[in-house]
Amino acid sequence: MAEYKEIHGTKIRNYTTNPDNPITGEVWYNDTDNVLKFQYPATNLTGSWSSGGNVNTARVNAGAAGTKSAALVFGGNSLPPPGHVADTESYNGTSWTEVNDLTSSRRALGGSGSQTAALGFGGYITGSVAVTETWNGTNWTEVNDLNTARQLIVGGGTTTSTLGFSGWNPYQAVTESWNGTNWTEVNDLNEARYYAAGAGSDNTEGLCFGGVDQPGGSKVANTESFNGTNWTEVNNLNTTRQALGGFGSATSALAFGNEPSSAITELWNGTNWTEVADLATARFELAGTGPSNSGGLAISGSAPPYTTATEEWSGAGTLPAGAWTTANSMNVSRQDNTGFGIYTAALTVFGRNPGSTDLSSAETYNGTNWTAINSANTGRKLAAGAGTTTAGLAFAGAVGPAHGSRDDTESYNGTNWTELNDMNEARGYLGGCGTSTAALAAGGIKGPGDRRDETEIWNGTNWTEVNDLNGSKYSTGTFGTTTAAIVAGGTTSTGATAQTESWNGTNWTEVNDLGTARRYMAGCGTQPAGLVFGGSGPATGATELWDGTNWSEQNDLNTARDRLAGAGTTTNAVGFGGSPVGSVGANTEEWTVPGTIVKTISTD
Repeated sequence: MAEYKEIHGTKIRNYTTNPDNPITGEVWYNDTDNVLKFQYPATNLTGSWSSGGNVNTARVNAGAAGTKSAALVFGGNSLPPPGHVADTESYNGTSWTEVNDLTSSRRALGGSGSQTAALGFGGYITGSVAVTETWNGTNWTEVNDLNTARQLIVGGGTTTSTLGFSGWNPYQAVTESWNGTNWTEVNDLNEARYYAAGAGSDNTEGLCFGGVDQPGGSKVANTESFNGTNWTEVNNLNTTRQALGGFGSATSALAFGNEPSSAITELWNGTNWTEVADLATARFELAGTGPSNSGGLAISGSAPPYTTATEEWSGAGTLPAGAWTTANSMNVSRQDNTGFGIYTAALTVFGRNPGSTDLSSAETYNGTNWTAINSANTGRKLAAGAGTTTAGLAFAGAVGPAHGSRDDTESYNGTNWTELNDMNEARGYLGGCGTSTAALAAGGIKGPGDRRDETEIWNGTNWTEVNDLNGSKYSTGTFGTTTAAIVAGGTTSTGATAQTESWNGTNWTEVNDLGTARRYMAGCGTQPAGLVFGGSGPATGATELWDGTNWSEQNDLNTARDRLAGAGTTTNAVGFGGSPVGSVGANTEEWTVPGTIVKTISTD
């Protein structure tokens, strides 16, 4: 039997704690904790959409084939109508290239196969057609027709094994199986419909979901699964929809889009549909392709108007992701502290210690250690901050057991703190971001139950009131600049919230919610790329990433806590201080993308 060293190239070694730079996959023994541990790469916990290359011709009701990194889109309808097109484009994971056209210009056709071996079938020219064409990587060739002419047909498979079903001529339940030469009618869907989406890997399985039914002509959420012989009704989509896109197999699929324009996305695991991250561009009559819910494309469609946008879906566990690692602690334990700066040059000031004393002390972090620096002029907690370790700003906050609100502003020049002009509205628990000469303050609380919605902007000399938040709240996660910022979560009249608002330099707009409602968390980054972490409802290590449209769940902090501070970006950040359950902490954790996670294998 092979030994561990022969397999992995290293022995299991003993360390007092953990090795400084373990090899991915390496196992070691931690003498302090009396456990075996190992390290592995962090991956994304949830699926997400990202922008791909735009198609050259915006279109609706096109056919598609292939994968996220090697795809084909063909046919469809372009503007001005009735602009049936034969255009075919090939995708290499970055950009679309025009290749040879279909032999017949048409829209509302089905597609299956790969980038180099595809099938296009059915569609509409001057009426529904049965035309079938195969693609060999260079040219399209007409082959044997469908038995039933129809448009808006869907399906999935390969050039030698495809299932086609549903469609309009009028409502269709007809299912046909392609064997590489001919189409053969097999058992019908239970429900005739059109404008549905479909998935399938070959002619022995399939999934049909959504669409417009007969009788009634209304949108449905119905889902049916094909086992090679019969269709069976299974669990419905969460949202009724028509003119949607889809891809995958009978046990692993994705549904997205809707008419009227929608970005809603749902994931099928073989049993149930679950709502996941939305498309960035809401649309309908779009094309989709991909082998499973692990990865695929949403292509073109109508927003309206017609869009050239391509979005790439990456399922859970398919992308490198960030992770938190424990770093050296602060010199002073504190919660409700203020933080700003970057991953290798962060500053914390204020807060309260385990004895609930308001602090004026400050520390800077150099990526390895914390160093005490000159204290601020006024001790307090629950303040906000902005800037860097050589040009920073700290403002507002609260003092004393009653949390009396403050309006003080202080700047830090790398050596000393200087008092500057006060804010217009005294408050604590506010959100803040920006620089020492261009900062934003939003929300907060002035006294018991007195939640605030005011926003103020600092120009380096004075604070000016600007347009309010849409809702009064405090203890939010905030990041960005004076022209583009995010305020997420916090406390409203009903408790912890998941609400998110986006600032464009003039107004606040409500956007997609956090995945986890919470308050007292930290935030860092920019708009449209930010991070919030920690918080309570109860104390949590939950970390979420904002991509400008959606929040996605990331790997948790190692120590769940609230009332902490943070600094940095979505690729390199640091979180410090706060309140782990039942204590006040000096804990520091570093966020890195891509990250690694250390796990315990066993205990003595």
